[in-house]
Amino acid sequence: MKNVQQYLSEYADYHRDQRNIYTHYIGIPLIVFSVFCLLSKPVFTVSLPVLGSTIISPAVVVWLIGNLFYLKLDVKLGVVMAAVTAAMVYFAMPIAANSVSVWLAISVGIFVGGWALQFVGHHFEGKKPAFVDDIMGLAIGPLFVLAELSFELGLRNDLKQEIEKRSGPVRS
Repeated sequence: MKNVQQYLSEYADYHRDQRNIYTHYIGIPLIVFSVFCLLSKPVFTVSLPVLGSTIISPAVVVWLIGNLFYLKLDVKLGVVMAAVTAAMVYFAMPIAANSVSVWLAISVGIFVGGWALQFVGHHFEGKKPAFVDDIMGLAIGPLFVLAELSFELGLRNDLKQEIEKRSGPVRS
């Protein structure tokens, strides 16, 4: 399995224009949130020895699997990603509680809006989205956004330097 530097550098190869990165700051979270909305139906009540009776959905399963992957790649980014995406799952649940038509309209609308921003960003970049060449780009995109935000906050400079060494600096 690749390490976090390899995954983020390969993704960064498609994302060196600052305008593209900025559109991803909004577009990718919208897409991830919409997927959690779509996966928040159906819900099941299960009894777990430690937690007692709890509600799960396909969104919770995807959240768990995705965040185990992120935690394996990088514990610090993984913990933040787990918290952010847990909030997304939480806020997706009331949307899924609506009628099927309302739930789908909201979820698909958010999904389309997120992708529209992605394609605007890639127009600025002049390159196709990373997932076109490697489907893992769909899983790495959210981690890339989190990493880029951490760089803007002055965090994880070692990771930023490694990515820029491999992919070049971000262009304004």
